[in-house]
Amino acid sequence: MEKTKNSLQRGWKKNWQLWVMILPAILFIAIFCYGPMYGIQLAFRDFNFQKGLTGGDWAGLKYFQQYFQSPMFWPTIRNTFLLAVTSIVFGFPIPILLALVINQIKNNKCKKLVQTTIYMPYFISTVVLVALMNILCSPTTGLISHALQALHLIGPDANILGDPGKFIPLYVLSGIWQSSGWNSIIYIAALSSVDTQLYDAAKIDGANRWQLVRYVELPAIAPTIIILLIMNMGNILSVGFEKTFLMQNSLNKGISEVISTYVFNVGIKSSQFSFGAAVGLFNTMVNFVVLMVVNGIARKKSDISLM
Repeated sequence: MEKTKNSLQRGWKKNWQLWVMILPAILFIAIFCYGPMYGIQLAFRDFNFQKGLTGGDWAGLKYFQQYFQSPMFWPTIRNTFLLAVTSIVFGFPIPILLALVINQIKNNKCKKLVQTTIYMPYFISTVVLVALMNILCSPTTGLISHALQALHLIGPDANILGDPGKFIPLYVLSGIWQSSGWNSIIYIAALSSVDTQLYDAAKIDGANRWQLVRYVELPAIAPTIIILLIMNMGNILSVGFEKTFLMQNSLNKGISEVISTYVFNVGIKSSQFSFGAAVGLFNTMVNFVVLMVVNGIARKKSDISLM
């Protein structure tokens, strides 16, 4: 015990400047991430405004059972998984491909122009994005609707945003357009650190452009890809509330009602705060379990993991 205490004191004296530098980050995490976890107990209590957060009667697993027995349990789980998995399957590889393509551009001015162009959609707010989708997909005046009608892919006056079958494609494609450019930054940074001698050696051996990508660039960014994939899988049930809620209407609610919107509609709007807290805690626990499982698989298969 005494040795541990002395080693901690020596570590503090030796690296106190580093501790001071990361102190704001530690305080931020402690206050805004761990502090609100005090409210987890709301999921196990009958919340009462008069009694406060901790004054309600103990309810145990009552609200978890209420959610599991609810007719909306499986639909919300299914819709959330569908949106999340589809977004990962189609959205995760696009930033990698963009980074590889941008890395092939040798003209710096052209490269900067392309990067700026693909980064710009990321700074459009979700509200503006969904408003644009409503305008472009309008049955009467929408540019996309008219183009699809001209190609005979949809019928006249078809409501794209109201069609449950088109909700997931619209959600995923708009997400790819908005965020893939920004998400490619980390891969471009990883590619910029590749030793140029590897390129020279590969070219001397007669490697063409595709072989350079396959045997030099992809192995170089493989650790980054695996780490980001683990982090994405850890948020598999955390489908964005704002965009889903804004795209939701009475026609597509059967496919657009995910866990986050269900918590808002039932837990917040109906003032069932304990029920909403229970559903949110269940969502977090599933994400945590998935994160640990995927992290364990990655560590076993590739020796790359978050911890």
